[in-house]
Amino acid sequence: MLGKLTWADIPLDQPIPLIAGVAAFGIFGLVIVWVLLKGWGPYLWREWITSVDHKHIGTMYVFLAAVMLLRGFVDALMMRSQQALAFQSPGYLPPDHYNQIFSAHGTLMIFFVAMPFVIGLANIIVPLQLGVRDVAFPTLNSVSFWLTATGALLVNLSLVVGEFAKTGWLPFPPLSGITYSPGVGVDYYLWSLQISGVGTLLTGVNFVTTILKLHAPGMTYMRMPVFTWTVFASMLLIVAAFPVLTATLAMLILDRYLGFHFFTNEAGGNVMMFNNLIWIWGHPEVYILVLPAFGVFSEVFSTYSGKPLFGYRSMVAATMAICVLSFSVWLHHFFTMGAGPNVNAVFGIASMIIAVPTGVKVFNWIFTMYGGRVRYESPMYWGIGFIVTFIIAGMTGVLLAVPPADFLLHNSLFLVAHFHNVIIGAILFGAFAGYTYWFPKVFGFRLDERLGKAAFWCWFFGFYLAFGPLYVVGLMGMTRRMQHYDNPAWYPWLLVAMVGALVILAGILLQVAQLVVSIRNREQLRDTTGDPWDGRALEWSTSSPPPPFNFAVLPHVEGTDAYWLMKQRAIERGAPGPEPVYQDIEMPRNSATGFVCAFFAAFLGFALIWQIWWLAILAFVGAFATFVVFAWRDRTEYRIPAAEVARIDRENRASRRLALAQMEPAE
Repeated sequence: MLGKLTWADIPLDQPIPLIAGVAAFGIFGLVIVWVLLKGWGPYLWREWITSVDHKHIGTMYVFLAAVMLLRGFVDALMMRSQQALAFQSPGYLPPDHYNQIFSAHGTLMIFFVAMPFVIGLANIIVPLQLGVRDVAFPTLNSVSFWLTATGALLVNLSLVVGEFAKTGWLPFPPLSGITYSPGVGVDYYLWSLQISGVGTLLTGVNFVTTILKLHAPGMTYMRMPVFTWTVFASMLLIVAAFPVLTATLAMLILDRYLGFHFFTNEAGGNVMMFNNLIWIWGHPEVYILVLPAFGVFSEVFSTYSGKPLFGYRSMVAATMAICVLSFSVWLHHFFTMGAGPNVNAVFGIASMIIAVPTGVKVFNWIFTMYGGRVRYESPMYWGIGFIVTFIIAGMTGVLLAVPPADFLLHNSLFLVAHFHNVIIGAILFGAFAGYTYWFPKVFGFRLDERLGKAAFWCWFFGFYLAFGPLYVVGLMGMTRRMQHYDNPAWYPWLLVAMVGALVILAGILLQVAQLVVSIRNREQLRDTTGDPWDGRALEWSTSSPPPPFNFAVLPHVEGTDAYWLMKQRAIERGAPGPEPVYQDIEMPRNSATGFVCAFFAAFLGFALIWQIWWLAILAFVGAFATFVVFAWRDRTEYRIPAAEVARIDRENRASRRLALAQMEPAE
């Protein structure tokens, strides 16, 4: 009746995962009880859980990323402390548990921290920058988020029911095959990523459609902000690459469940084909994550330098060049597979070529700051810290693109330091810059600057302390994923890395304190104008937070930096433009489709993991029925009366009139 599930699958003999799992789900349960006792249940259901408003969905994505960041960082602390204690000693983590920790850490940080963070920022900002009311498919947007949340739930459920994969964040066969991984750990990995991957692919389709088809009047492609361009490139990569991931994991599922042999050399398969397929997805995935971060920095550098982004057209060209070239470099992840010197040389050269458009971006950011009136607010701190850190990541990446060097450094901690240089120094720094920069737009008040800058310095120095030593021990020959070691030369460097992890922990605690203090002092930090940073793109032309319809009347765009141009004309006139003619606005109704589908998807995933076939059938039928009910809805929109639109917009115009009176025209 319960398939493979028995009482023995509850890790009662492993106190660390059991206590951690019970604590995590216990806190989650207490939060639900607290919400219900406070009477907030109907509000959360109406405004968040069933919302199809892109701003609310984006905020939930960012919240999910923040929670999973805390969860993933706990894994990182455990790994660093294990290696700090494991010199000529077994440490405190058993090998099996240690293997699960580094696998869960990578899986969470890539799929459930970095991906939700950049998709969340895109959800919040892209429709505003395009001057439109919502994404192309609002309900599909909700489904995408809740499927992603379901994948995160399944990964965390492995803490208390069964185990997680012990294969690393990518499940390379034959280790991930049923022979060497007979438990359910790999199955947790496969089904959580298949479910969340469907959500991500739907997001890609949604945003490609939105950016291609929905624009304010006059918003041509070459007037779109660079952040929107980078999101567009990222979503194109999702549409092209994620089907490959889905198909690859499906083949591994067939190998494990039905005895197929796609990746079994002895039975006519090819184990190296998995490497090719997973990295044909995996290297574009790096750019799926980093391109939106590049877009964030483009907005930040332009705004806080008080001038247009240098080389806008070259920035767009570089973005699309990276988008195309990202599919030509995947083999540099396994130069050692024996493809031969000619093949390795082609991919090594391609890996160096892709650094050229990235270099164009770096120089454009520097030239944007040059000659500008730079304001050193905390988003700018993240931006400058990114440039310094990312240049190092780029140089080590070009080094690893040289096949002879890669033969020496492959699978070493030098490689681990390099990709954390990219993930933290570019993607996380970009996410934090965007979070700080757009926070007042979403919530109506700024974040505390003093604590934000303190958090940046902890992250910045903590990163170098944590990963600088890994470059050194990697050059000394230390390979990744070592549960214990006997080389005394490595020991002091790993102690320094542990100190770095603690400094990063201080940065995270400061970010939590920043949020708490900012909420407490929100009236002093209130953004009354909708434009706290003297911004340039259309998102700053709305109130903070924006109304459900975003714009009372869709703006007319006449150039790049559309709002900056409108603002300069208003300053010259001494007042905003004439009041528009207001009309009723139709907006999509809330829908429980996403949440209900995720509910059934969670049971479907759990049932497939444990091979509870009757539950899997019921869950699939429930999810399918949900979509049928959604498709047969009669009323899909509601109407906001023109009088209500006028009232909201007149309040926004009045606050801007006061702000404009105190501003001077740009030189």
